Amino acid sequence: MTLDPEDSKIITLARAARARNGAREGAAVRDETGRTYSATSVELSSLRLSAVQVAVAMAVSSGAQSLEAAALVTEGEHAGEADEAVVRELGAKALFVAGPDGTLRG
Repeated sequence: MTLDPEDSKIITLARAARARNGAREGAAVRDETGRTYSATSVELSSLRLSAVQVAVAMAVSSGAQSLEAAALVTEGEHAGEADEAVVRELGAKALFVAGPDGTLRG
């Protein structure tokens, strides 16, 4: 599958966020204006958020009205239902799931 350069960019941003923090997951989203937001999963004893949830929250709190696309980098095979739901709610056309090496899954 050949990706649009902008979609490749959010996968790269998600990979970089994950690597920088040594987190289980990294994610990035692109909003309707082309701005990007990257994040990692948060795993505290009192708070657990997926990387997609954090990236979406960052976008929304910065004024994003909708998303064009999202990317998740994880060792898992697919995104969770909550991640898929939040991305759909904001109208993203795609949620790309990639392994730590950037290879797309399913």
